[in-house]
Amino acid sequence: MSFRRKLLLVFALTVFLCVGAVSWIVSTVTRRAFERASEDQTTALIAQFRREFSRRGEEVAHRVETIAGSETATRMALAVSRGSTDYSAYVNEAKALADNQQLDFLEFVDSSGTILSSAQWPAKFGYKEGSLPAGASPGGAFLRQEDLPDGAALSLSAIRQVEIGEKPIYVIGGRRLDQEFMASLELPAGMRAMLYRNLAKGFSAPLLVGPSGNAQQLAPLIEQVQQHQQEATALLHWSGDAADDESVHAIPLNGLDNQLLGILLVGNTRRPYVELRNRIRSAAMLAGSVGIVLAILFSGWASSRVTRPVEQLAEAAREVAAGNWNTRVPVDSSDELGALAESFNRMTEELLQQRERLVQAERVAAWRELARRLAHELKNPLFPLQLTVENLVRARQQSPEQFDEIFPESSATLLAEIANLKTIISRFSEFSRMPQPQFQRVQVNEVVQNVARLLQAQLQSPKHSPIECRLELAEDLASIAADPELLHRAFSNLALNAMDAMPQGGTLSLRTRQSSDRVVVEIADTGAGLTAEECERLFTPYYTSKAHGTGLGLAIVQSIISDHGGRIGVHSEPGRGTAFMIELPDNLDKLAAAG
Repeated sequence: MSFRRKLLLVFALTVFLCVGAVSWIVSTVTRRAFERASEDQTTALIAQFRREFSRRGEEVAHRVETIAGSETATRMALAVSRGSTDYSAYVNEAKALADNQQLDFLEFVDSSGTILSSAQWPAKFGYKEGSLPAGASPGGAFLRQEDLPDGAALSLSAIRQVEIGEKPIYVIGGRRLDQEFMASLELPAGMRAMLYRNLAKGFSAPLLVGPSGNAQQLAPLIEQVQQHQQEATALLHWSGDAADDESVHAIPLNGLDNQLLGILLVGNTRRPYVELRNRIRSAAMLAGSVGIVLAILFSGWASSRVTRPVEQLAEAAREVAAGNWNTRVPVDSSDELGALAESFNRMTEELLQQRERLVQAERVAAWRELARRLAHELKNPLFPLQLTVENLVRARQQSPEQFDEIFPESSATLLAEIANLKTIISRFSEFSRMPQPQFQRVQVNEVVQNVARLLQAQLQSPKHSPIECRLELAEDLASIAADPELLHRAFSNLALNAMDAMPQGGTLSLRTRQSSDRVVVEIADTGAGLTAEECERLFTPYYTSKAHGTGLGLAIVQSIISDHGGRIGVHSEPGRGTAFMIELPDNLDKLAAAG
């Protein structure tokens, strides 16, 4: 991945993480604020319900107090204290008083619990009242379950005692807790209140008072309060739209004997929060998109600002690596990149100067080495030439007969040494005039096989111990572009050196294989091997480990392989033989250039 793309990725990721973090923080803060506001609204609504409950309870208690002090209540109490058991005379008394005081429920009960008169169910007179509290009557209002002919109802009731004589009577009156009571509550926007009258076991939708919608979804929450008689909260999903979700808080309402008679349900819609959250997300997406676009633009500008000098430095480095030592990088700024460009330019100048000095030093060293090698090579044949000529001169001076006697032998010696001089000079001349490769499509296996055929006679020569030649050629070897004559010369030279390294006989191995887009040729022997120091100096011109050698053979091989764009290496251990590894590229592009 390029530096420009990395920079763009870093900027985009930074914008994305920042926008995401800000969005998450804002969403979290908003959610917590909404939850706190929802709790405050729920608490306020519950407090309002209790105030309304208390106000209506006081109103009911006052009206029951008024009925308890009425003439009708006094008369009924006198009759009970005198022992009268004819309750039929009071059947309609409770109904009239209840209508007069606007009460939904009103009963007169004697001290034994017998109903004297009932406004909501007149036929109950003479029956026992099972829910009459023992002892003194309470002063405030309370929840009470009222039995009616068509079922039960929930009532906000109060009890007052009328004491005349030894047998008091009780006045029990109340008002129904119904839709009208719930409608009297002032609800904030987005909130609603419902009352579940716990008059039966389990959950029953008709017992729910208030706007309930799909009441069945409230059943788990109501059953939880029925089971534990503790406040509970649940998040209800009314539809697939999260804006329709509602947080419902349930508060148990108990009667005098701590019996659960009702459950107040306060619902708070999450629509404002969901809509605000969606707006935050939309704003975050918009900000993120704008930020990413800006990041792309800024990263493009910044990367071009930063990477252009770096790319120029990289291109200049490639130029220097390709041999253009005069490459310079323009200095366009005074910052770190400018300082880097100036340092690069100074480095190339110093490298160029050092290269010139090195070239001069190498040239001088090469001439010195050439002079030394020529002096060494020419010295050997010159000394016999000098002795032979001196013998001829001495013989000529002493006697013509002796001169004639040694002349044929001296002439042969002179001709042999002159031929040796010519061979030495031709070898040096040959190395100095190495031709450039003439590229054509070549099968390396064929070149290796030709080398093996030409060497076959020498391998089986009776003059030295036999050498076995092994061919291990890859069948799927791809053809390459090369000069077959130069390759043949290089392979032959290496094979001959391998044979010279096995005077006692051995095995000469010629192998080929494919390695990616390169062809690998291995020429190995089982001779004495070379030391590490000899391997390092092996390709140095004029270096040889032979008694009679110019040291140019391997230098010529390396020159041929190098001209083909390949590499040659050697692996050897004393006593275990030597292996030369040659890697040749396909060079197929050079065929098109040559065509």
